[in-house]
Amino acid sequence: MSNWISEQTIEPWQILADCEMQQPTGQHGATSSFIGTMRDFSDRENLEKMVLEHYPQMTERYIVKLEKLARERWPLQDCLIVHRVGDIYPGDAIVVIACWSAHRRAAIDACDWLIEELKHNAPFWKKEFGPDGSHWVEENTDGHSPGK
Repeated sequence: MSNWISEQTIEPWQILADCEMQQPTGQHGATSSFIGTMRDFSDRENLEKMVLEHYPQMTERYIVKLEKLARERWPLQDCLIVHRVGDIYPGDAIVVIACWSAHRRAAIDACDWLIEELKHNAPFWKKEFGPDGSHWVEENTDGHSPGK
């Protein structure tokens, strides 16, 4: 499956529908998906936008590596990872992940693992903008530093 980083708005339901159409009929018994969208708050209220920055080659290699690791760990028939970068506004989709497998546990576990790895370890840098100005996010709200 294709994995990509987009500087343009992504339409997660269309991406998932298109990918589902590419799956061989009868080959999988489960599809697990995750769509992450921007909230209008984090540690600060009333966020107006955020900017996600990345080093393209580094980030692309990391996403390919994640898919490879997921396929080694679970019996996946297919895997999709799409991530936004650039200017993102509240309600915009940031990430789409989907895993196809013969059995639900593998699809669910792989999808869950992929989003956690992306959130905590992917080389993205986030700057938030709100009424009180902008600031770089040094840690995710759960205590993990981005880009580590």
